[in-house]
Amino acid sequence: MMASPVPTLHTVLDQSGLRISAEMVEQVLKRFENAGMVSYRFFEWAEKQRYYSHSVRAYHIMIESLAKIRQFQIMWDLVNAMRSKGMLNVETFCIIMRKYARAKKVEEAVYTFNVMDKYGVPPNLAAFNGLLSALCKSKNVRKAQEVFDSIKDQFVPDLKTYSILLEGWGKAPNLPKAREIFRDMVNTGCEPDIVTYGIMVDILCKVGRVDEALGIVKEMDSTACKPTSFIYSVLVHTYGIENRIEDAVDTFLEMEKKGIKADVAMYNALIGAFYKVNKFKNVESVLKEMQIKEVKPNSKTLNIILSSLIGCGKTDDALKVFRKMIKICQPDADTYTMMIKMFCQKDKLDMALKVWKYMNKKRFLPSMHTFQVLINGLCEKGDANMACILFEEMIEKGIRPSGETFGRLRQLLLKEDREDVLKFLQEKINILVKEPLWDR
Repeated sequence: MMASPVPTLHTVLDQSGLRISAEMVEQVLKRFENAGMVSYRFFEWAEKQRYYSHSVRAYHIMIESLAKIRQFQIMWDLVNAMRSKGMLNVETFCIIMRKYARAKKVEEAVYTFNVMDKYGVPPNLAAFNGLLSALCKSKNVRKAQEVFDSIKDQFVPDLKTYSILLEGWGKAPNLPKAREIFRDMVNTGCEPDIVTYGIMVDILCKVGRVDEALGIVKEMDSTACKPTSFIYSVLVHTYGIENRIEDAVDTFLEMEKKGIKADVAMYNALIGAFYKVNKFKNVESVLKEMQIKEVKPNSKTLNIILSSLIGCGKTDDALKVFRKMIKICQPDADTYTMMIKMFCQKDKLDMALKVWKYMNKKRFLPSMHTFQVLINGLCEKGDANMACILFEEMIEKGIRPSGETFGRLRQLLLKEDREDVLKFLQEKINILVKEPLWDR
């Protein structure tokens, strides 16, 4: 699938003699979630195979993948196909609301909620919570509050509803509003749980009231909701930001004294805190302890380390860590983007391209941001040929480039009198973006 051009993919798959199952299709779609149109061609091909029909999960993965690259018309075509097969459910619409909100299409997210009845799926509390969550996670908490206030009488808000709004105001951050939501929650008979306590601790830490947050953690010791490693990790992370490394270490030790096992989030917070005060040897000790305690580092661990080293200008050390850590944990899109950007900024395009090749070798599909970082670096270096190859590959995968990236490449091509190439790329973009916002 990665080696074949999108237009001929059906033929290549036909010739493979592949026999598919629902599980296989779901796994392939998930693996290709960053390559929307490649994924969609496979989805179309699979649908035509004998003795096979798409599962609800396959449709949902495909809908998410298409929404990522803003192919909203095809996305709604799939929704209509699901409706004709009686496969639509609340989760389908929650996914669409979430994706619209993430694409900063707030009105479309609200529209999706309002149109559910038309599709034979009456909105319930789960859908209401889904809409609020989509809006809050995309930093539209004021709109979420407005929606909540206007239609809360149609549903009975539960603990999850209040937790979503609480977290939304926490991200603002707006402590008075968060306190108001917390009071309303308690007044309606919803008892705080570990999630709401965690959100309040996080909000207080964000607005610099870490000592008040610590007070909540101590209060929790006398309730049924005992503090978790995650809640302690929020404190450690905040102490790290404030350069209070002794407090960060003391909090970590106090948690262990209470018999709470540190998870990867806690170790990540501790690593970040040590890097903030340039205690590099302590980071090595933390990594050794993780190995002894059998807590496996994740991509976030790797990203914290790389980000800290790159920020200190220790690019050689960052490369050593990258080479060492990729044997232990899987890099994510942020990892690859970070390394490529580092090499581009250091004017080491050959190394940036080596990371790109390694990523392709590992069958990892680059995100829009990863593509753009490398294309921008190539434009900066004046390598129009390679920039065009990657730009076209990006479009072929159904990923829409930003105006800034196209602008840089356009400038370079005009400088080299290559209007024909520019026209070709512009036509490809035009085909990609000719999509209505939603089903009307």
